[in-house]
Order: sequence, then C-alpha cells, then structure tokens
Amino acid sequence: MVLDYFNAYISAQVSLILAAQVYLALTLIVVVFQFALAIGMPWGALAMAGKFPGKYPLKMRLACLPMIVLLGTWALIIASRAAWVYPEIARSFPALVWIVLGLNVLSFVMNLATPSKWERIIWAPITFGLLCCSLRVTLS
Repeated sequence: MVLDYFNAYISAQVSLILAAQVYLALTLIVVVFQFALAIGMPWGALAMAGKFPGKYPLKMRLACLPMIVLLGTWALIIASRAAWVYPEIARSFPALVWIVLGLNVLSFVMNLATPSKWERIIWAPITFGLLCCSLRVTLS
C-alpha cells in the first residue's frame, strides 16, 4: 500500500520534471530561431505572419533580443514550478506560472490564426507542445 503511494508520487514527479525538460527543449528551438533572425538569417517569412520575408529589418532584429530573454525567463519559471531548478522562485511568486501559461495559450492561438502557412506548420505544433507542458507544470 505504502509502496503504491510512493510509486505514484515518483511517477508524478518524473512526469512533472519531464514536462519541464520538454518545455525547455522546445523553448531552446524558439530561442535559436529568434537568435538566427537577430543575426540576419533570411527566415523572416517564418515569423510575424510573414510580414518581413527574407532578412529582418534592423529594428525587428533588435526586437528578437528581448524576446530571447523573455523566453528564457518563461522557461526558468516553468523549471522552478517543477522544482527542477530554483524552486524558491515559484514559491515566492506563484502567479508567475499562470502568466506563462496564459502567454502560451495566446502564442498557440496566434500561431493557429496566422495567415502564414509555414508558421502554422512549424510553430503551431511547437507552441502546442509548450502549452501542454506549461499546463502540466502549472496544474501540479
């Protein structure tokens, strides 16, 4: 009986940590993409509804840098809530994980609604994964 509860607890903890790790891996994909845009890769058609095909203008390239910081912050909040790293952040600011969840919902919806076929193909699945992982962690 006690062993069953222990196994259930361990299983829940493993799935929680796994969700946080998948969230970080998916975030890393987005961060690398944002960094590539920032340094001038001609992938503008794959972001911002394809408004800037090719190489982003300088202003948009510079805008990628704070987005990289935000994405990293969101990943840190998810990892903290999962008690994977710095759990004191989530304990001190419990509402942060709900904000991240809301932003992931918004991101997923926007990537579904974009007129850009390639954004829907590439980013909708990634943002759906981010949403699922953040939901798992948030509801823990």
